[in-house]
Amino acid sequence: MNHIELRDMDDDDLDAVFEMMRDPEGVAMAAFTADDADDRAAFDAWASRRRTDDDVLYQVVTENGGFAGTAALFTLDGDREVSVWIARHAWNRGVATAALRLLVSREPVRPLFARVAAHNAAAIAVLEHSGFTEVSRDVAYAPGLRRETEEVVFALLPALDGV
Repeated sequence: MNHIELRDMDDDDLDAVFEMMRDPEGVAMAAFTADDADDRAAFDAWASRRRTDDDVLYQVVTENGGFAGTAALFTLDGDREVSVWIARHAWNRGVATAALRLLVSREPVRPLFARVAAHNAAAIAVLEHSGFTEVSRDVAYAPGLRRETEEVVFALLPALDGV
């Protein structure tokens, strides 16, 4: 059984995060990525902004103590959003689902939103399995694909009993 945890990101994690976020398969699945996944200076500036923004919770996902990805909570256009990116070596083992559940448990705001490329069936399955519901679709430019693609927005709605 894999043990999944979220922890604060430290400087020693940045190389692993950069490598994960420039992996061609991961970039193609995420689609809505940095303009240039190989630009380390841009990545460092982006990561620094996330790590110092009081509105952002940017954490490392660990599997049995080792690096497995990142998980984040942030506000975009007034909506609270969640994002999970799992390194390819940790795909297909339930890491994303466990990380998302941990992340959601730390955020009281509902609705909580998530965005995913429509072709990313694994991410859609994780969101649906975690109680998220599709609320809209749109087509937008995806830097990771260098073309427009469909993006699906999901929401985790408040429970009917107010919990």
